[in-house]
Amino acid sequence: MKLIFLGTGGFHPNERRHTAGLLIPEIGVAFDAGTSAFRIAERIASPDLHLFLTHAHLDHICGLTYLLVPLMQQRIAHCTVWGSPETLSAVRTHLFSPPVFPVLPRFDLCDLPDRVAVPSGVVTHHPLHHPGGSRGFRLDGDDGRSFAYITDTITHPDYLDFIRGVDVLIHECYFPDDEAQWCEPTGHSHTSAVARLAADAGVQRLYLTHVDPQHTDDDPIGLAAARAIFPATELAEDLLEIEV
Repeated sequence: MKLIFLGTGGFHPNERRHTAGLLIPEIGVAFDAGTSAFRIAERIASPDLHLFLTHAHLDHICGLTYLLVPLMQQRIAHCTVWGSPETLSAVRTHLFSPPVFPVLPRFDLCDLPDRVAVPSGVVTHHPLHHPGGSRGFRLDGDDGRSFAYITDTITHPDYLDFIRGVDVLIHECYFPDDEAQWCEPTGHSHTSAVARLAADAGVQRLYLTHVDPQHTDDDPIGLAAARAIFPATELAEDLLEIEV
């Protein structure tokens, strides 16, 4: 399956990176709806969209508003938004409150069950460690391929088994190692800790995303430090396409 990184930055967009979004165009599955969500309609290859939200922080949900017109124009025929009850409540109550955005797009807002069947696979999820909470996702395809999407969390061994053995691990890496002191206060991860987690989980490839938007250079997280621990590490960039 092909996966497109729609947005690879955290907190706010900058000239190089929009905020969180992943898309599997052929089967119409997406994860998060940050400022990169405007890119979904022109790239999706399915009439239906399953959109999974990790949590309700604005850099992960603001792009839900961008789907209003594609749904009205039938460029996307149907959209199911999956999230925790707390996340969906925040979306309904705050993002789409009448003074903020008075028209709720034609979404089906659905609480996450333990497993969600999607075209060509199954999506499962696991709680993460972030202020206000977050969920990590794993997609296991009918073809035996798998990937996990873990963002907005400190690295923690309690989700090690959840990601174990995936072909591709997509993991946030907001801070380089020399800023690791900010991980606990903010609920984010740093470079070496993510690489060690990937090695311990026996994943095949690691892609780092959700980086600090204050840094717009080619290597904001110290890629060499990650590769010294887990050589098959790459820094994701907006609109990078990979095969899982």
